[in-house]
Amino acid sequence: MYQAEFSGKQKAALLLIALGPDISAQVFKHLKEDELEKLTLEIANQRKVTQEQKDKVLAEFHQMCVAKDFITTGGLDYAREILEKALGAEKAVSIINRLTSSLQIRPFDFARKTDPGQLLNFIQNEHPQTLALIMAYLQPDQAATIISSLPPERQVEVARRIATMDRTSPDVIKDVERILERKLSTMTSQDFTTAGGVDSIVDVLNRVDRATERTIIENLEVQHPELAEEIKKRMFVFEDIVLLDDRSLQLVLRQVESKDLALSLKASSGEVTEKVFRNMSKRAAEMLKEEIQYMGPVRIRDVEESQQKIVNVIRSLEESGEIVVSRGKGDEIIV
Repeated sequence: MYQAEFSGKQKAALLLIALGPDISAQVFKHLKEDELEKLTLEIANQRKVTQEQKDKVLAEFHQMCVAKDFITTGGLDYAREILEKALGAEKAVSIINRLTSSLQIRPFDFARKTDPGQLLNFIQNEHPQTLALIMAYLQPDQAATIISSLPPERQVEVARRIATMDRTSPDVIKDVERILERKLSTMTSQDFTTAGGVDSIVDVLNRVDRATERTIIENLEVQHPELAEEIKKRMFVFEDIVLLDDRSLQLVLRQVESKDLALSLKASSGEVTEKVFRNMSKRAAEMLKEEIQYMGPVRIRDVEESQQKIVNVIRSLEESGEIVVSRGKGDEIIV
């Protein structure tokens, strides 16, 4: 009777009434304007609220919170098992169904909770496309660990497939999930989202060791030069100058033309600008400031081209071994 008696909106209003004005005010801070209007109207329309109604809505809210926590920590199977023991099968299914219709659980949720070394044992012999699909849904750190452990030729092939991946059929994802789920004896979700792409493989390469990165990039340069160039452009962006140590940046600035430097700083953040000025002589910094000031309006395209020239200088110095650009976890930048 209770489920049919109140709509979801009415239950939300009853919950806020039961929680009291202080807590409800804190909840209101996180709601959108249209949600506020609807809830305010619904609360105003609740003339009489019995203690029994308050108790029921509070109990349901508590059950939903507990169930969501079970799903987050242990997966759907774990949540269902615990809820069935506590509330019975019918009630458990009702709660799980309501939650999974609103929660956006990415595919391979179970894999992201698995140790990458253990996961590698199950997937290292899979087809490169299957590997790419799984790794595209992992955390970048997990994917970096796995791709670093693959043979060089498979590293390149998997990296290429991640970078060129677009959308994958939900049926294919479900099939791969089901197989991997069976191997790991755990639970997965069945939601579908887009994964992969150049940004995805860049996140991975930024976390692998330099040798692994170089192997993948050098082979891609031969086999897929355009893709390799696109990846390299995103490996280090102009704003990452703030990550360079002073000696490295000074070496870079000596090889950059004044016009390109002025253009690149025209639309840069204060942090980048301050970093550059701090690594120039006082006279050179004043001249550069004047050049930027009298430059007038510039096209974004010109700014980006100048910034890319400076990024190319950085990558060139890195490739020649004159500087080392920090990447991954805890690497220091040295000259």
